[in-house]
Amino acid sequence: MRIVIGMIAVTAALLAGCVSGEKKAADLLDTARFEEKQNNFEHAARLYDEILKKYPDTPAAKEASTRAAVLKNQKKP
Repeated sequence: MRIVIGMIAVTAALLAGCVSGEKKAADLLDTARFEEKQNNFEHAARLYDEILKKYPDTPAAKEASTRAAVLKNQKKP
């Protein structure tokens, strides 16, 4: 019985970490979008890269990947 309770506790902790990571990624994405609207493209690009590095398996990572690519292409002459 103790093993089952321990496994449930570990699973709950892992799920909480995933949700927390998704929230952090979403918050960074919101900030990056704001930075883009303020024409602070360099900072936005750094935030998108941070999302991709720290939270690659989150829903925010898909948009971050797209936006990072767009910003990198804008820098090319």
